[in-house]
Amino acid sequence: MKIHFSKMHGLGNDYVYVNCLESKLHNPERVSQLISDRHFGIGSDGLVLICPSERADFEMRMFNADGSEGNMCGNAIRCVGKYVYDNGLTSKTELQIDTKSGVKSLALTVEDGKVSTVAVDMGEAVLRAKAIPVETDYPEFVSQPMLVCGEVYLVTCVSMGNPHAVIFCDDVDSLPLEQIGPLFEHHEKFPDRINTEFVELIDRQTVKMRVWERGSGETFACGTGACASVVAACINDHCDVGQEVTVRLRGGELKITYQEDHTVRMQGAAAHVFDGEITLQL
Repeated sequence: MKIHFSKMHGLGNDYVYVNCLESKLHNPERVSQLISDRHFGIGSDGLVLICPSERADFEMRMFNADGSEGNMCGNAIRCVGKYVYDNGLTSKTELQIDTKSGVKSLALTVEDGKVSTVAVDMGEAVLRAKAIPVETDYPEFVSQPMLVCGEVYLVTCVSMGNPHAVIFCDDVDSLPLEQIGPLFEHHEKFPDRINTEFVELIDRQTVKMRVWERGSGETFACGTGACASVVAACINDHCDVGQEVTVRLRGGELKITYQEDHTVRMQGAAAHVFDGEITLQL
């Protein structure tokens, strides 16, 4: 199978993007596993398909590096906006993108004919434990203790169309994330697995975050994770509702606002790396 692709990233959260507007890509789960391998493939956090949609301008499907399909990715959807505009698939700077977690609204900032940054209406943050889902008797899972690897962590869970567990800590750089990340991802409290964010509070307008993404491991950035972290910071009175918060990630910064109506706005960069063609034996 021969595949034409674009390599793109949002703050280092990199995916391989394939235009599926005119033809389908067969077995995307296996394709994602093969192309994501950083030694034997292209190297990425996963695969994103840009597809036609009956209810929006385009549809985004995203697959993690292990082949599992995700519901939503904030960094990837910004890159989808850049891809369709920069490649002349649309002339609109206000777009609707369909995802497994609903239709998202994008506002593109264009400089010298190319998209530089994208603002995304990420929709409403979900705190209901059963909807995230979290196995608990509490209606919401906010600052609840969990014993993991012999240590007690206070965990706040949020869904941004995909599940997140947010933990506040003093020093994110010293965390043994490779060790503890999988223990949260596969914990029995999280039947659909979970993305885990470790957040260091700088001040009420700034946080620093590392993330362990289900199906991909540690990534340089996670848009939905940044959104979930700011929501968790607001409901735990570390940040303020309605105020923009800068989230510092390994790959750069995102601007996140948890708004009065419980929706979340995210703004950040999207970058094109290179185009190519690969032949795979499935």
